[in-house]
Amino acid sequence: MVDMADLNKEEMGLILRVAKGDQQAFLTIYDRYSPRIYALTLHILGEPMLAEEVTQDTFLKFWGRARQYSSERGTFLVWLMTVARHTALDRLRLEGRRPMLSDARDPETVWPVLRDDSHDADEARWKSLYFAVRTLPEDQRQVIDLAYYQGMSQSEIAAELGWPLGTVKTRIRAAMAALRQEWAKGDAD
Repeated sequence: MVDMADLNKEEMGLILRVAKGDQQAFLTIYDRYSPRIYALTLHILGEPMLAEEVTQDTFLKFWGRARQYSSERGTFLVWLMTVARHTALDRLRLEGRRPMLSDARDPETVWPVLRDDSHDADEARWKSLYFAVRTLPEDQRQVIDLAYYQGMSQSEIAAELGWPLGTVKTRIRAAMAALRQEWAKGDAD
């Protein structure tokens, strides 16, 4: 079993080395996290070539912004995945297109690629969120997907689905409340 404190110290050391321009530390982090970043960007973009480009862009941003990471604000993986998500959504906007709804791709094919056994505590937390999202009613899952993975505003979601804006807002609020409740249950366990 990997000691999380040792892993976090090692990871923080690598990040600090990257901030100072250490290419070997960068390659270590790239090897560790690129499969997860690629899986996320592929899920958002739906095209392998674009996902590869956005994965590269994400790590280039990390190379230039390593000093901006602060462990007090969350784990490195969450920070890096947020950078990847924003980069993928920016690419979608740049190309003026939207991906297909995620229901067209089986999420079960994405999860195994995201898994990393060296981070079991984080994995359990991510997997609990994954299952929490799956327990949402279809209409709530759909608005969460459009808002999070596709970066749509509530108005854009309403137009895309042909629903009144108030309905979209209500479903997003209900979904977020359900996810918070499920997440809190996981913290209590």
